[in-house]
Amino acid sequence: MVREAEQSDLDAILELYLFLHEDSIPEKDEHLRDTWLQIIQDTNHHLIVNEVDGKIVSSCVCVIIPNLTRNIRPYAFIENVVTRKDYRGKGYASECLEFAREIAEKENCYKMMLLTGSKKPETLQFYEKCGYNSSDKTAFIQWLGIEK
Repeated sequence: MVREAEQSDLDAILELYLFLHEDSIPEKDEHLRDTWLQIIQDTNHHLIVNEVDGKIVSSCVCVIIPNLTRNIRPYAFIENVVTRKDYRGKGYASECLEFAREIAEKENCYKMMLLTGSKKPETLQFYEKCGYNSSDKTAFIQWLGIEK
């Protein structure tokens, strides 16, 4: 079942993010709680999860960004697309991305953007199959406060 995350999903999402690029779950302190509440309460921040048999197995984030161009239409940014290793290849992430697309369309977005750090052909083909292309724009990243 694809849905937006609820406040009670924090632990499951943090565990899922171990399959993304995290190597540990952050300390459950005030900063984590405040950040989580900020995410859950932000009407432009959609943390989408796919739940199978009561377990969150896949997720993505869709942020709607207000915009003054394109006839004052917002755009959507997709981030943190992840599926538990043992659930990959079953369409769960595709369902999350389709849910994000529905949100973006409902919000009258004129485009959706997604960045990936993966260079794996199968990952890039997955995003292309989901309707994204890598030919329209060039992305640049500047990392702040971390060494890359």
